[in-house]
Amino acid sequence: MESLTVTVLFAIDLPDELRRWFDARLAELNDELSGPGAVRPQREEFRQDASAPGDGAPNGIAPGAGDACVAPPGIRALYASPDGGTDWASSDAAKHAAEADIVVGWRCTKEFLETAKRLKLWIFPGVGVQRLVPLFRDMPEERRPVLCNCHGNTYATAQHAVALLLALTNKLILHHNWLAAGQWRKGDADAMSITLRQRRIGLLGYGKVNEKVHRFLSGFDVEFNVLRRNPGKGQFALPVSAEYGPDRTGELMQASDIVMTALPETPHTIGIVGAPELAALGPDGLMVNVGRGPVIDEVALYRALSDGVIAGAAIDVWYDYRPEPDADGRKYPWAPEHPFHKLDNIVLSPHRAASPIFAPGRWEEVLDLIKRKIEGRELVNVIDLEAGY
Repeated sequence: MESLTVTVLFAIDLPDELRRWFDARLAELNDELSGPGAVRPQREEFRQDASAPGDGAPNGIAPGAGDACVAPPGIRALYASPDGGTDWASSDAAKHAAEADIVVGWRCTKEFLETAKRLKLWIFPGVGVQRLVPLFRDMPEERRPVLCNCHGNTYATAQHAVALLLALTNKLILHHNWLAAGQWRKGDADAMSITLRQRRIGLLGYGKVNEKVHRFLSGFDVEFNVLRRNPGKGQFALPVSAEYGPDRTGELMQASDIVMTALPETPHTIGIVGAPELAALGPDGLMVNVGRGPVIDEVALYRALSDGVIAGAAIDVWYDYRPEPDADGRKYPWAPEHPFHKLDNIVLSPHRAASPIFAPGRWEEVLDLIKRKIEGRELVNVIDLEAGY
């Protein structure tokens, strides 16, 4: 006897409210799949023995197995926390690897993929898949699941990029600190605002985030230059003054007053902005980064800010995501010899541009990918493992 249950493993710490939201939406999806004329999960890749993996438990879920939550027959949702620690291989999520047809998760290990022999699709519920790509690329092609990411965070990330830019141009942090210290109305002598009117904005990368940054900033009477991987491919919805390819990064920097960076981390983008590019931006130039930290060389960025090579920066993404505490217990995601926190021409943000992470709206793409896979339809946001994104 066969079971046509599809197991979706959420290998991620989801709050109870979001779990209930997923349960309700998966129940709706199951009803759709069970309705007249529906495309049901009866394709060969999802066929399995009904007695596995549980022992007579409903839908094969053994009592007490992780934080199991049963969707109606057809789709089984299993919530298993990765424990938030470094030993992901021994976590609750890893214990259920062999059961999963589809996984939704941030992190993975080689051991998990070797155990997950039924796995057909891994859904990364964000954008930056640079840690997963090598694991999937090294798998035998005949066993390799599809890796997809999601862009539900792009509106929030673009909004945060604009907020960082305005905090930088209007010197909000400096004036806040002065007023909090009782220094009333210091005026323009020490920190004059920079108007955006007629500035040239360089968009370094033109994916979903910078597309929205382009739209959000269009009302400020600015011009736009764009650098993207394939210049000339496709039309822009909004005006662009000039377009550049990756081999012309320095030209984009020189032609721009402000550069908004939203590049993924790949072998081709790491260090794409170094000392020469920052020098090309110039002493009045501003840099905003909501992509990935290593896109901008750490040493070059610190020196450019401390030596006045550029005027300022606003950074949300960094270099060391497991920093050791200093003697006072403080943790900084940069090397000790680059004390960005001591500079007054930088706005610091702790990698939170994607907030709110658990707003249900940003998870709609996850549900769409689950449905597409079950129905055998074309997947979206499939990662090119050679390109790295």
